[in-house]
Amino acid sequence: MAEQPASRAHPAHPADPPRTGTDRRSLPLTAVPGTVARGREFTRLALRAWGWLPGPDAAVRAVAEDVLLMTSELVTNACQHAAGPYLLELTRYGPLVRVAVRDADDRPPVLRPPLVPARPGGHGLRVVDRLATAWGSEPLAGGGKTVWLEVVRPPAEA
Repeated sequence: MAEQPASRAHPAHPADPPRTGTDRRSLPLTAVPGTVARGREFTRLALRAWGWLPGPDAAVRAVAEDVLLMTSELVTNACQHAAGPYLLELTRYGPLVRVAVRDADDRPPVLRPPLVPARPGGHGLRVVDRLATAWGSEPLAGGGKTVWLEVVRPPAEA
């Protein structure tokens, strides 16, 4: 299987949720020890403020935990492959959360072919590809890129 550029988006839901009720939060980052933990904690606090955590039910909690994992993966990828992230931005549009990580590297991320599952490394974008509603990469004016993912909050359990 050939490598695939990650500059595509793949919707997992048939309809886009409305982008109303916007709340945006930003965290400047540098590639120093603790960057991934800082990004994850920042995301956890935002999800708590938005009512995703501790979560009204198991489905919302599970998706919130997925968002934390995927945020860690995007920040880690920027640290390992792009000389570090410089901004983590979280945006809530009603039930949709968008996580975006900016770095100064122009190269888009690449979704590698499946590797040996027991070997470390190379699984981060595969996790994002499976868990996110949509994800992709966009070049930035002046250089660099934004790698983003979106997740839709599941409806409350009855």
